[in-house]
Amino acid sequence: MPVQPRTPPGVLELLPPQQLAFQHMLDTIRRGFERFGFVPVETPVFELTKVLLTKSGGETEKQVYFVQSTGSLKQAGEGEAELPELALRFDLTVPLARYVAEHEAKLNFPFRRYQIQRVYRGERAQKGRYREFYQCDIDVIGKDHLPLAYDAEIPAVIHGIFRELAFGPFTIYLNNRKLLRGLLVAFGVAETLHEAVLHEIDRLGKQPREELEGRLAGEGFGLDPGRVRQLFDLMTGHGGDSRTTFEALRRFDASNAIFAEGLDELQRVYDGTLALGVPERALRLNLAIVRGLDYYTGSIYETLLDEHPRLGSICSGGRYENLAGHYTKSKLPGVGISIGATRLFSQLLEMNLISWARAAVAHVLVLAVEPALAAEYAHLAAALRDAGLNVEVYGGDDKLGKQLKYADRSKIPLAVIYGTREKDAGIVKLKDLRETATTKEHDVPLSDLALRVKQLVA
Repeated sequence: MPVQPRTPPGVLELLPPQQLAFQHMLDTIRRGFERFGFVPVETPVFELTKVLLTKSGGETEKQVYFVQSTGSLKQAGEGEAELPELALRFDLTVPLARYVAEHEAKLNFPFRRYQIQRVYRGERAQKGRYREFYQCDIDVIGKDHLPLAYDAEIPAVIHGIFRELAFGPFTIYLNNRKLLRGLLVAFGVAETLHEAVLHEIDRLGKQPREELEGRLAGEGFGLDPGRVRQLFDLMTGHGGDSRTTFEALRRFDASNAIFAEGLDELQRVYDGTLALGVPERALRLNLAIVRGLDYYTGSIYETLLDEHPRLGSICSGGRYENLAGHYTKSKLPGVGISIGATRLFSQLLEMNLISWARAAVAHVLVLAVEPALAAEYAHLAAALRDAGLNVEVYGGDDKLGKQLKYADRSKIPLAVIYGTREKDAGIVKLKDLRETATTKEHDVPLSDLALRVKQLVA
C-alpha cells in the first residue's frame, strides 16, 4: 500500500507560480543588497555544536536540530548528556560570528556581507512559525571601531528594497539602546532592572498601556507610578512626529552621559539616513522600540507595513559592540538587519498581497506543428535562447489544440507556430496567449522573430 505523501509540519512548500513570486522577492532583496556594495557569503547549513551553542542557553538548545549520524561530542561536566558533533544553524548571526573570527586575517574591514539562506528551528508547528525558513541578512563589521555612518546606511538599503517590492506604504522605525538606558537612569530605575523594564517597554503598542504601567508599578518592579507615567508620556506623546520627538528629548533634563550619547547617535543616524534619500514619511523615531535581543547596544530598527500593522515587524536589526567575542580576542563591532523572507511571504500570500501573474519562466513555447520539422523547431529555439530569451519546445505530436491548452495553463505568454506553409513564406506565426493582448496573431519574418518576441514580452 503506498505511503500517503505529506509535507512535514513547519515548512513552506509552494506551487510553481507562487515559487516564482517568492524567487522574485529574494532576487529583489539580493539586488537591493548588492546595490549598496554588500558581498555574498554562504556558510554551511550545519556548524560544530560547541561553536553553535557557545553563547546559547538551554532554551536555544531545545530548538536546535542535531545531526545524528556523525558521532557525539561530550559536554563539559560529569554526568551531562552527550550531544551530536554537528547541529543545523538556527540563525545566520552565530555562523557569521564564527566566519568572521575564523577568516579575520583574510577579510577586508569594514566587512560588508549579505547572506540569503535557510535556517532551522525546532519550533512547535503553528501558523506563522516555521521550522525551515529563509533569512536575508546584511551586516557591516568593523575592526575595533565602526563609524556611525554605517548605521544610517542600513535603513536606506531596506527602503530601496521595500519600495521596489511594492507591498504598500511602509515605515522604518529608529531608536537607540543607549538613549533608552539613559532614560531609565534619569527616571531612577536600578540598573539591575534595566533589561526587565526594557522588555516591558517593548510591549508598548502591543498591550494596553495601563496594564504595562500597573506591572512596572507592581510588586515585581516597584517603580513609582507617577514616574512610570512620565516615562511613557515621553516615549509616546509626540504623535509619531520625529522632529517633535527630538525637540522633547533635547528639552528633557536627563543629566547623564549615556542619554546624551544615545541622543546624539540617534540624531546623526536619522539625519544621515535622510541624506541617503529616504523620505521623512518613511523614517520615524519610536522610543518604545527595544528589540528583544540583549546584544544590541546602540541603533535599533524595525519596519512595519503601514496598512497591515498586525504583521508586526517585517524587518529588524541594530548595532552590537562585539560580534565574535566568544571566538576571538579582537573587538569586532557591527550593525545589521534581517528580513524573515519566508514568514513575510507566507503572510502576504495569505492576505492576497502577493501577485503571481507570471506562472512560467518561458517567454515562448515552440509548438510541434509537423513532426518532420522537429530539427527546425530545435534550431528556432536555440536561436531565441542565444538572443537571451527563455524558450520551451513542446515534445511529442499532440494535436495543436492540446499544445495551446498546455501553453495557456502554463501561462506561457507566446507560442510559435511554424509549419510547411510558414516555412515556404519565410515567416513565423507568433500567437499571443495573454488575455490582455489586443492582437492575437502576428506574422513575423523569421529573421525578426527574436526582436518581435522581446518587444511583446517587454
